[in-house]
Amino acid sequence: MTKFLLAVHVLAAIVAIGPVTVAASMFPPTVRRALADPGDRQAVAWVRLLHRICRVYAVIGLTVPVFGFATASSMGVLGDTWLIVSIALTALAAVALGALVLPRQEALLAGIEAITETGAAEATGEAGRTEGSGATGPAGKTAAAPPDRRATARLAMVTGIFNLLWATVTVLMIIRPGSTTGA
Repeated sequence: MTKFLLAVHVLAAIVAIGPVTVAASMFPPTVRRALADPGDRQAVAWVRLLHRICRVYAVIGLTVPVFGFATASSMGVLGDTWLIVSIALTALAAVALGALVLPRQEALLAGIEAITETGAAEATGEAGRTEGSGATGPAGKTAAAPPDRRATARLAMVTGIFNLLWATVTVLMIIRPGSTTGA
């Protein structure tokens, strides 16, 4: 049973965490490309797709610690220091993803979509109007603040920290103290 749990844990890590780390890393430069050409709907579609990958696989990624706990329990290593450190780092990675990466991606995506909608409205003659204190765009939506390069740089930094946390957990899982792999 331990081998089965370990196999599912490792497969879940590869299938779920891999796409999040790659898509999250691709997100900031893709946003910059979309900002460089606000009329490029394909660039906005890529930003939207990368954000969706991050959201969906973040949820699927919850299986990794679930099967990790089951595996550790069956191996009798729940109290080992390397595992406790791995659990803490995994929790930090989850917090970084849920509280920092995904919300910043959403904000940047909203800003890009607002720019794209405004550009499309101006092209068709339906430019937004100002009402009171908030500018509105097409269909009366309140326009999001346009993203800037610093926002993408901050997101890239937070994403790098998220990826570094996962890389550290992976290394701990491979070269853990007391391993039977000869390390």
